[in-house]
Amino acid sequence: MNKRIWWILALAIPLYPLLTWLVLTFYQDDPSKMIWNDREAYNQKYISQLNAQTELTQPQLIEKLGGPDITEAKKVGDDVYQLMYYRTKRDISDGITTRQECTALLFKNQKLIALAESAVSLYQQATDTDA
Repeated sequence: MNKRIWWILALAIPLYPLLTWLVLTFYQDDPSKMIWNDREAYNQKYISQLNAQTELTQPQLIEKLGGPDITEAKKVGDDVYQLMYYRTKRDISDGITTRQECTALLFKNQKLIALAESAVSLYQQATDTDA
């Protein structure tokens, strides 16, 4: 019995890091299958790595995070501005997602140009000039 335990340990110890590496390397996160608190954490982690200079298109973001929780769009001249909100923190557990619980990302012609509060103010400036 004692030899059997040693054989199991001898096989299990090298296999564990290999299996962990395989999962981390090849498993793709799917936000649509996550529960809400996991999705918030996932959104927060991904968005925190972005900045306004990040080369990111709207389809790439949707592929990574799924559809936005809230969105606004307006065409100004030849440019299309879209403000996409992704929930990144929970204020009140009432089942309703508000803008205060989200981080905003602003796209101009499907290219990321601003994040968070600057995204909201740039969107308002761009769309107010059209009025």
